Amino acid sequence: MSRHERSTSRLLALNALCDLQKIGEPITRILSRLSAKRRLESRDIQLAEALIFGILRNRQYLDCIIDRFSRHPVTKMKPRTLIALRIGVYQLLFMDRIPPSAAVNETVQAFKAGRQPKWLVRFVNGVLRSVVREQDSLPTPDRMTVDSVPVPNHPAWLVKRWEKSYGRQRTRDICRINNELPPLTLRVNTSLMQRRQFAAMLADTSRVEYGKFADTALLLPDYRGEVAGLPGYEEGCFVVQDESAQLAGCLLTMKKGGRYLDGCAGVGGKTTHLAVLLPTDARLTAIEPEKRRYRLLGENLHRLQVAGVTTVNMDLAGFAGTAGEKYDGILLDVPCSGTGVIRRRPDIRWNRRIEDLPGYQRQQLQLLRTAASLVQKDGIIVYATCSLEAEENSEVIDAFLAEHTQFCLEDACGFLPPAAGHLITAEGYFQPTPEQGLDGFFAARLRRKAE
Repeated sequence: MSRHERSTSRLLALNALCDLQKIGEPITRILSRLSAKRRLESRDIQLAEALIFGILRNRQYLDCIIDRFSRHPVTKMKPRTLIALRIGVYQLLFMDRIPPSAAVNETVQAFKAGRQPKWLVRFVNGVLRSVVREQDSLPTPDRMTVDSVPVPNHPAWLVKRWEKSYGRQRTRDICRINNELPPLTLRVNTSLMQRRQFAAMLADTSRVEYGKFADTALLLPDYRGEVAGLPGYEEGCFVVQDESAQLAGCLLTMKKGGRYLDGCAGVGGKTTHLAVLLPTDARLTAIEPEKRRYRLLGENLHRLQVAGVTTVNMDLAGFAGTAGEKYDGILLDVPCSGTGVIRRRPDIRWNRRIEDLPGYQRQQLQLLRTAASLVQKDGIIVYATCSLEAEENSEVIDAFLAEHTQFCLEDACGFLPPAAGHLITAEGYFQPTPEQGLDGFFAARLRRKAE
């Protein structure tokens, strides 16, 4: 391997962002795959992550800066060239601890590793050095405008949709919060200890804040280390989970001896929450079809010392065909566009298209229909997404209720803490948005009528 092909955090970031643009796979999965192929120290991987997530949160701003210093517009640049420039400019304008010379030189070396022509390497080097000379006079992201409009760092189609749904000012607030680093939010495993006890355990590690809405939530706004490095991780004292997801779990009220189903369990965030809330003699079954997530579901159940949960590695339709019983309650946290969690997964904004939404809606409605066949009379279905889009939320509920007149919508207000009251719509949906301090979410509580 030549000196230009050696593994660096900049090269890892460059390759990951190029793959993201080509294949649209979740950036965390791309980064995990690429880093596994190379022997990088953890600090190199952490720098690559910081570069990647920072660039995704500030992409349009970075492109505006690049356009100021390049004789070629960004719209005509080759993807790898533009991504290399974004990596360099991001370091110069956002990473004070990296000397400008290192930011430029290491970025150029990473770009060279792709066997680029010399003139293109000189171009990247020249643009970055021009930025260095004038970086102190450049506008900050909050002052950068295009045609007198603040740069949202979100695709235009998504901004237009949100402006129609939420208004211009609220949309700007959503975009602003999505471009900031979110706090690490934990749900305390109250089957092992109380929230105050765990907060005391964390006091020497990070600044700790209590959640504003969920009584199991702790926020670590300054913590940037590995989650597994926190006290109590191995012992199962907590799981990473935003307050909105914690509150959604509370909508599935349970009774002694009841039978409950998590129909789209994923890696088990809500499954483990339901298991903690499970009353005496009640039973919980968790369904997850994807093998990787199913394995992680089992690992999380084990780490959090959760017993008594039956797990099934198949999809909900397959399970419904073999299930020999009806359930008192079903949690259905369906696959969705994820536009409510863009602040935590900034690649989503660039991966999604408006054309994706009808496909999600069809899948969601079919899952809800299947769940309806599994719930008994007077039973509950909690339908949930982490989307802000009406097609995946209220429109799914409207279509379902029009088809299934034996179900009715119940107001979420009576099942959540008073502090969360303003997060519930007039229709009775639990529907927080990011500018309210927690992830964007949607949940509807549906009851099958007794008669």
